[in-house]
Amino acid sequence: MWSVSESIVALLVVSSIVSLVYGALPWLLSLRGVEMRRHSLFGTVLVFESEDEDGTPVRLLNVNGTFQSASYLSDGLWSELVCAYHRAMVEKIDEMGRARSVLVIGGGGYSLPKYLVTHTQRMTVAAVEIDPRITRIARERFFLGRAEELSEGRLELVNADGWRYLRESGRTFDVIINDAFSGSKPLGALSTSEGAALIRAHLSDRGLYLANVRSPLIGRKAKTLERVKEAFQREFSRVEVIPELPDEPETLANNVVAAWV
Repeated sequence: MWSVSESIVALLVVSSIVSLVYGALPWLLSLRGVEMRRHSLFGTVLVFESEDEDGTPVRLLNVNGTFQSASYLSDGLWSELVCAYHRAMVEKIDEMGRARSVLVIGGGGYSLPKYLVTHTQRMTVAAVEIDPRITRIARERFFLGRAEELSEGRLELVNADGWRYLRESGRTFDVIINDAFSGSKPLGALSTSEGAALIRAHLSDRGLYLANVRSPLIGRKAKTLERVKEAFQREFSRVEVIPELPDEPETLANNVVAAWV
């Protein structure tokens, strides 16, 4: 049995070892090509490179264990969309044929804002991201700075809470995209009837709302998706779910909820 003094010494030794390992963690990760940044509003940020299903190099953004964004690295692909659910959103916007103003809630690596301003000539995009540190990382590592230059003023960046921004803004948009989902839970009140009404108030006539809802399509864990659908069906004329994995309905996936005014 250790004495009190021996226990204190042992605890101090263990604490010192843990501190040393934790302090060296960014360096250790850098040896594997992973960039670690500890200070963000929602936890540790990891930036690292990998490949997509076709073997094309991509850069990934992970915040507190949740993947938030991905970007191609080559000059010809840097503004293209890696994620299937983002491509599904863009298809719905293209079907409108007349969208000129878009609000994107949730910046992350700013994949959608980058794509929209570099693939259209007249569209203006306002992107709201709550954490200025994430915006800085996106500029440095995810080509956001290049997109800003090419946009010629059509890309507006706002560091704010998306819910608060909508409540305080008097602007309307042709499209509002909610990409600020963390894990399986939507941030703020944008999945509620109040949130649906607020979004409806900021959309133009025949406007479109698109949301990323990470959820299975069926089963007990699909409650988030069902709640979002029900809330928006009360305020919008039509609501549709575009599944990421239609043949695997019980699998957690990034499904798109589309709602038309």
